[in-house]
Amino acid sequence: MNTKLINFIIRKYLKFDKKNPFISISAILAFVGVSVGVMVLIVAMAIMNGTAKEFKDKLFTMNYPLSIYPQIDGTVNEGLLYKLEKKFPELKFSPYLTSQVMIQSDESMSGGVIFGVDKEKEASINKIYKQTADKLDNLGKYHIIVGQGIKDSLYLYDEQKVTLYFTTISPSGFSMMPKMKRFIYSGEFKSGLTAYDKAYMYTSIEALRTILKKSDKYYDGIHIYSDEPFKDIERIKKELPSFGVGVVGWWQQNGNFFAAMEMEKKALFVVLMLIILIASLNIISSLLMTVMSRRKEIALLLSLGASAKEVKHIFLRLGIIIGYTGILLGILLGFSGIYLLENFDIISLPADVYGTSKLPLVLDVIDFISIVIGSMVIVFLSSYYPAKKATQIDVLDVLRNE
Repeated sequence: MNTKLINFIIRKYLKFDKKNPFISISAILAFVGVSVGVMVLIVAMAIMNGTAKEFKDKLFTMNYPLSIYPQIDGTVNEGLLYKLEKKFPELKFSPYLTSQVMIQSDESMSGGVIFGVDKEKEASINKIYKQTADKLDNLGKYHIIVGQGIKDSLYLYDEQKVTLYFTTISPSGFSMMPKMKRFIYSGEFKSGLTAYDKAYMYTSIEALRTILKKSDKYYDGIHIYSDEPFKDIERIKKELPSFGVGVVGWWQQNGNFFAAMEMEKKALFVVLMLIILIASLNIISSLLMTVMSRRKEIALLLSLGASAKEVKHIFLRLGIIIGYTGILLGILLGFSGIYLLENFDIISLPADVYGTSKLPLVLDVIDFISIVIGSMVIVFLSSYYPAKKATQIDVLDVLRNE
């Protein structure tokens, strides 16, 4: 194969054709279209991944990777906790008690869920709780930490006394009265998700144990932090009693939500890949116009001894150069767009809706490779057809008539 001849003709065809400017303009549009398509795909996938990761981080904070729950009262106890801590020293466990409550400050009231936790153990697996608890040196038995939404709705201030009404009721003479207890407001947390910030409260496990008259040995559940929850859930199941105790993962609690996000991501990838496919049609039209306008030159090359394979390589490489350089420019523009969106407040989000005011951007390696490979395949296929048509020219007919 005559490489010098192929390279010479390719350089000639890449120059702007003043006699047939529409051919060159079509090639430029194909180049720009591929670049824009790749750029949009990279930025869109980074936004989708970043949003999913942001929601996962927020949900992990309050839902935890794994949770052990009792199917029968009294089955989650200190013995089970000690057994799991000894069996899985690499995992982190936080036992808890919980109850639905009404919280009252002056004349304002709000409902929610209160968790009684061990401060040290909960802080080791819950970074939002840790950020608040670490600032509070005097977090006593009947001190309470509430979500930002509860604080704002009740206008709470430091060391203010609030009344909690528990769903458990106590007999009082001839009537049934809800249990109530005065707590001291110590601080607030902000998870970024309004549903949690307006409902969740934390206190000491000893406080709930006393109020709810729970045994020292029993819990309402155990939260578990794991780096590999999909694997560890199976290991933990083997160590649990065959009856009365269950374990659930975050993906089971929020499976529909993340399945919908994954489906949306795949659909978006396919739709945006169509941009590159449409841009590649310009490559086909540009190369076909080049073939039609260069019929005489192609016929002369074939008559002077150039092989059909060499002619095919000329047009195949011409399309690949246009498309692949477009892909490279698109990658550069895509990463530039990610950099700008990450470092400048170009787009601002409502934090109460999305959990963050900053646009989250994370580009997975697999997504990036999929974008590049998919784009390269589309460009190659778009270049192959015109290159094949160039070799099907009738040399005698063209030379006789042109």
